[in-house]
Amino acid sequence: MHSTPHRPRARFRALLAAACSAALGAGLLAGAGTATAAAPTAPQLKAGSKVVGYFTEWGTYDRKYFVKNVETSGSAARLTHINYAFGNVTGGKCAMGDSYAATDRAYTAAESVDGVADTWDQPLRGNFDQLLKLKKKHPGLKVLWSFGGWTWSAGFGEAAKNPAAFAQSCYDLVKNPKWAGVFDGIDIDWEYPNACGNTCDASGREAFKNVMAALRSKFGSGSLVTAAITADATAGGKIDAANYAGAAPYVDWYNPMTYDYFGAWDAAGPTAPHSPLNSYAGIPKANFHTSATIAKLKGLGIPASKLLLGIGFYGRGWTGVTQAAPGGTATGPAAGTYEQGIDDYKVLKTKCPATGTVAGTAYAKCGTDWWSYDTPATIGTKMTYKNQQGLGGTFVWELSGDTANGELIKAID
Repeated sequence: MHSTPHRPRARFRALLAAACSAALGAGLLAGAGTATAAAPTAPQLKAGSKVVGYFTEWGTYDRKYFVKNVETSGSAARLTHINYAFGNVTGGKCAMGDSYAATDRAYTAAESVDGVADTWDQPLRGNFDQLLKLKKKHPGLKVLWSFGGWTWSAGFGEAAKNPAAFAQSCYDLVKNPKWAGVFDGIDIDWEYPNACGNTCDASGREAFKNVMAALRSKFGSGSLVTAAITADATAGGKIDAANYAGAAPYVDWYNPMTYDYFGAWDAAGPTAPHSPLNSYAGIPKANFHTSATIAKLKGLGIPASKLLLGIGFYGRGWTGVTQAAPGGTATGPAAGTYEQGIDDYKVLKTKCPATGTVAGTAYAKCGTDWWSYDTPATIGTKMTYKNQQGLGGTFVWELSGDTANGELIKAID
């Protein structure tokens, strides 16, 4: 990651000490005499208040997490934006993901945001209609349609060959009159331009910038254009593989995915928190943490106000672990509700309660399982960091991982 170790707490202490020293010299601290001259002060960064939550299209199936749950959990009242995930990218164009879930599924009165059941002949049903009902309850809430993601990013390489045609297809889909009023813009989750994620891309360093420029040109200034981007700040890593700084003028903000740094894809360990805020003794990969990611992106000249802090509403874990502290060996991924090595916060808080903290996040040892995840307390720590850095806000992956009463979303300021 970033070649120079970046320890924000040490830096903040140094800044605080300098500020206190200046204040003492000017007689500004409690008990001091009247100041004869104001001490020079460093400009204060102002943190943004965006709170963006991902709502997954597939969450309405096994998870039974409906748009109504965004309301009943108290999340809707705290969110400024929802990212609806995901639309597909195929044939060089934006495409519908699951049309049944999006526009066709009939909701009962009990499942519906407003308590009114769908009828067989209404023109729009599904998640899109439910989102319209949610926006009616919360007029300031904005919704973006996210395209790509881990599974559906393979199509971006083809899309990058003709950015204008891609942008036109996305505009036509997002702004389709059949669901007029649902979406306020588009979010691009390309994992990853000119690098490897689930699949590898060789579209070139400028492809991402060209795609984002075309989207902004087509959608105009009246719609939001955002992107989820890699958190890999290693020298020559994924951030260096694409021109994120060059694309920054075309986006309203970036969502750097500051989680999934470590996980049980390294089946034998060492155990490590998947969303460390900063470095710690024994971290498996130097500078593989949120502070390094944000420092690298800011160092490229991307404004802090265009960077949101990513919070995972889930944990990652190993089994066959004997050591409670991070850095232990394992025999494989821990069992999860839907897939191995990952589970929702709402499950983990009871199944494997946190037993310690490291690098601004929490970890838990229960039996031979070892998990890491954020809690309301560690989210509070990250909010302090977000404010100190002057970031544009916070985004979360994803809303269904929270408790029914929104413990985690309530910890986001």
